[in-house]
Amino acid sequence: MSQSNAPVPIRHGLSPSQLHLPPGQWPSLLAFLLQRFPHVDALAWRQRLADGLVFDQQGRPFRLESAYPANQRIWYYREVATEVAVPFAAPVLYRDQRLVVADKPHLLACMPAGRHVQETLLTRLRTTLALPELSPIHRLDRETAGVILFCVRRDDRGAYQQLFQQHQVQKEYEAIAGFRPDLALPTVRRSRLQERRDTFLMTEVAGGEVNSETRIELIERRGALARYRLIPQTGKKHQLRAHLAAMGIAIHGDPWYPEMLPARPDDDFSSHLLLLARAISFVDPFDGSVRSYRSTRTLAWPES
Repeated sequence: MSQSNAPVPIRHGLSPSQLHLPPGQWPSLLAFLLQRFPHVDALAWRQRLADGLVFDQQGRPFRLESAYPANQRIWYYREVATEVAVPFAAPVLYRDQRLVVADKPHLLACMPAGRHVQETLLTRLRTTLALPELSPIHRLDRETAGVILFCVRRDDRGAYQQLFQQHQVQKEYEAIAGFRPDLALPTVRRSRLQERRDTFLMTEVAGGEVNSETRIELIERRGALARYRLIPQTGKKHQLRAHLAAMGIAIHGDPWYPEMLPARPDDDFSSHLLLLARAISFVDPFDGSVRSYRSTRTLAWPES
């Protein structure tokens, strides 16, 4: 069952999450939830059940004393007890009956995940624009700013996503990163990227078919740093960050590449990855028009 077939509506811009219950015996649904989600405070699950915010497949709310319904699907709304507000605006660059184009700030997640639920771009836009079916056509990392596309209606989303799958979308990024005087530019980086075995990060590997390609152009140099134009021909996870790190010119402020740094507190907005999705263009699959959108943001040079 997809999210679009959920028996309960979007609430405060947030789609309900679903969970298929395994066979077995537990004293109650609450007992199972406490065991299944040990990282969630027990009072939170008690409150959700007491407030009628956990539902069965027909959209009927469970109660605190509800028995465990093995082999059924339940629905609930995710919450984070102490979510930090992200103090940056996300202006809408364009809007029509099918598309919303936003200029995402750094450090605002695109979609609800982990510690970020209400403070995400999707949740903000669904709420402020009153568009409950809004969904992202592609994604940007939380650390990356810039142009991102959303689809107003679920039925239209597939046609736009197909453009990305068929490499019919032209994307341009900007980054401030290290400078190597021995590196001839412009250049094209082609490699095979795959996820590391011990973490979610990507790494270049020898052998196998090349699956990632990025054109790197120098815009401006300032001492040990430079501003680059990056034009990806493929869309592998963390592609730009992994490519530049492998070339010895890691993007300034990257907490993951070339080495993962200790996680910062959620309320630390003092610095960020200097990577910007500058522009995106494509031919609209519905009316054949050429669509082109550019971020109005500026990547500031880091203070020396």
